[in-house]
Amino acid sequence: MKTVINFKSINNLAIPATIAGIAEPLLSITDTAIVGNIPVDGLESLAAAGIVGSFLSMLIWVLGQTRSAISAILSQYLGAGKIEEVKTLPAQAIFLNIVLSIILLLSTIFVIEEIFMLLNASGKILNYCVSYYSIRVWGFPLTLFVFAIMGIFRGLQNTVWPMVIAIVGAVANVLLDFILVYGVDGFIAPMYLEGAAWASLIAQAIMAVLAFFLLVTKTDVSLKLKLPIHPELSRLVLMSLNLFVRALALNTALILAVREATALGDQYIGAHTIAINLWLFAAFFIDGFGAAGNILGGKLLGAKDYKNLWLLAKKIVYYGLIVSGVLMLLSFIFYKPIGLLFSKEIPVLHAFYAIFYIIILGLPLNTIAFVLDGLFKGLGEMKYLRNVLLSATFLGFIPILFISKMANWGLYGIWIAFTFWMLIRGGALVWKFNQKFRPLLQKH
Repeated sequence: MKTVINFKSINNLAIPATIAGIAEPLLSITDTAIVGNIPVDGLESLAAAGIVGSFLSMLIWVLGQTRSAISAILSQYLGAGKIEEVKTLPAQAIFLNIVLSIILLLSTIFVIEEIFMLLNASGKILNYCVSYYSIRVWGFPLTLFVFAIMGIFRGLQNTVWPMVIAIVGAVANVLLDFILVYGVDGFIAPMYLEGAAWASLIAQAIMAVLAFFLLVTKTDVSLKLKLPIHPELSRLVLMSLNLFVRALALNTALILAVREATALGDQYIGAHTIAINLWLFAAFFIDGFGAAGNILGGKLLGAKDYKNLWLLAKKIVYYGLIVSGVLMLLSFIFYKPIGLLFSKEIPVLHAFYAIFYIIILGLPLNTIAFVLDGLFKGLGEMKYLRNVLLSATFLGFIPILFISKMANWGLYGIWIAFTFWMLIRGGALVWKFNQKFRPLLQKH
């Protein structure tokens, strides 16, 4: 059956994917908003949540890349009409993911304090980082399990069930945050920052159980591990390794930004924590169109339908820019109230308001980069994505970050570096897509 590329077909995938995609940043934003308003050591708790959140995001993004690889392979086989040939692959991929996550979890659990000292955490903030991470880290394998199952659903052109999983997880997290952080009078004592950690962990467990249930009951995919090893597992591992290196480069930028913000002082890491959570929230919001590109792009490539592939790229960028325009307008209208959602600390708010406009003005650049990034993953272009991130980080972000440090630009410098980082990423993907697919379009 020929794939039709129009507003309806794209948004049938993009809207549920957007809702699913914002689950993880929504969990972080919820923690940030609630933790930032803790009556005891609110500033230190906010700083600790920001540092730990950035480190955990790095771990999740580094090992969560099999989601994109599974989705790309399944969608390409679906487009070629050969989906039965990869029925044993998902179980093998999930098993590999869980083993790697447990190894990484065990390798960090004994050196937690040293890790956060490297990120410039000290004193009370360091103690909060350790206690918060010691609880949240156990949700790491659960998150990767959920990511892998979401990748399977995406490969099968289904973004509805990932959306359901994400909504249930987000709602559970918000409710548990209020109950465990602030307590329930006469029933549960306030747990403050540790309560936020437990809320996230329980929500991740709920999502994992629901994901398993939906996969077993709503698809024909078996999670029973069967040998021999599927021939496509090596391609999946190679794709994942390229995305692994890419994620390391990506998180090098994010972690260096946290390190530099922490060195500026408590109010600056507090402001940066709010800013990066809003940046990630907007990224995942726009990334719904990247998910549609990922899902449909792989299928169209498998079917060698280059005309619709070209049309898909144009439409997802166009729709993404409309969404980013709406986000920009809302952000400028609610500039001050947005900051007040996350903190009542005057020094934190002053530092945040001083750089928030840079984040807002960068949204169109982010849109092009994020949307085409999703499309390229569906096309299996993981090696090129790796090279783009390495170049953007080590030839763009890091030099600008350290120039800004020498010039004492403070938080401004960090967010100017982020803007150039996204400019390089988006520009490289536009150039590559034109170079590779315009000739194929003209031949067909």
